[in-house]
Amino acid sequence: MEVSVKQATGKDTGRKITLNPEVFGVEPSDHAIYLDVKQILANRRQGTHKSKQRNEVHGTTKKFKRQKGTGGARAGSRKSPLFVGGGRVFGPTPRDYSFKLNKKVKRLARVSALSYKAQQNNITVLDTLEMGAVKTKDYVTMLNGLDLSNKKTLVVLPESNNNVYLSSRNLGHSKVVTASDLNTYDILNAQNLVLVEASLPIIEKNLAK
Repeated sequence: MEVSVKQATGKDTGRKITLNPEVFGVEPSDHAIYLDVKQILANRRQGTHKSKQRNEVHGTTKKFKRQKGTGGARAGSRKSPLFVGGGRVFGPTPRDYSFKLNKKVKRLARVSALSYKAQQNNITVLDTLEMGAVKTKDYVTMLNGLDLSNKKTLVVLPESNNNVYLSSRNLGHSKVVTASDLNTYDILNAQNLVLVEASLPIIEKNLAK
């Protein structure tokens, strides 16, 4: 698949680049995508939810009514789950939601997500992306030039660029990552991928067989 290389201003450079079919042209696996996204979201969970059981609730352990003659069931503590203010039965406790996923499945998920974007023609390749200062206004101007101002975008850089990252930080519809940190969830969560040309060899090195 060939994609036109554009400048950050939106102008066409007149060059075209061929995307690696092993990364951008495979038969997508929806199940691999599901597993990888599930793992990414599970790993983000803090798992710090907690409710108090009857042995953790503050209160007296004194028997507050007599055993017989009340017409009701026997009760030995106000901390019983049956009463308001008592403990909770089988409540949530802190836990780790992360799980293992094979490297081959994760690779298949990422190339499947990239292939979907290529099939939908939602990939834009820039020759370079440099910002001399931290300016969100300049970053928005770049998106406007690419006709991506109203779309969720994922900008992929070959290496960390603090000026580009900080310029995009206040925009909820655009995210900047490096090629080595590219993951399935971010790819699918964006409507358009903006790939800096120098990031393509890194992506292909990491994902091509």
